[in-house]
Amino acid sequence: MQILEIKTDTVNLTEEQFFLLCARNKKLRIERDKHQNIIIMAPTGSGTSNRNVKLATKVEIWNERENSGYTFDSNAGFTLPNKAILSPDVSWIPKEKWEKIPEVDRERFAHICPDFVIELVSLSDSLKQQKEKMEEWIDNGCRLGWLIDPESRTAYIYKPNMKPVETPFSRTLSGEDVLPGFELKLNDIIL
Repeated sequence: MQILEIKTDTVNLTEEQFFLLCARNKKLRIERDKHQNIIIMAPTGSGTSNRNVKLATKVEIWNERENSGYTFDSNAGFTLPNKAILSPDVSWIPKEKWEKIPEVDRERFAHICPDFVIELVSLSDSLKQQKEKMEEWIDNGCRLGWLIDPESRTAYIYKPNMKPVETPFSRTLSGEDVLPGFELKLNDIIL
């Protein structure tokens, strides 16, 4: 991943200051790691953006049918229990969890870890760093995560207390008990 990492552990930016930094630099993709370092990433390419939209649309179509939660795209940032603020490419949170969050928190980087995340490896990403990010999602409460690598045509399935499972694009991914009835055929989305 081509990133710029700014060490800010001695600066101690408040959540409000970090939010304002992001709001004033909307063209940048900014996250904050658990050590409070600010990470500025390159925007995704057009192809990756198109794949992100397709993935988010599939999850949202399932969600509308089930009416069981909320789907988020890659612009949503979440404040995790370890104080990192990350933005997955696609995420989903059950209604009962999301609706417990105060309205003011929902309009910022909500203090919640999604139950489901998808990270899509783009040309500017490092697979190693994306795998580390997936582990961070799981360590902070995510129940199911998919890391999708179009270059190797491989998906990695992450769940708590399990090693990631590697699967080829020819297999259908299942939402299991997190997104019951949701299935994704990667060969249909990523050509």
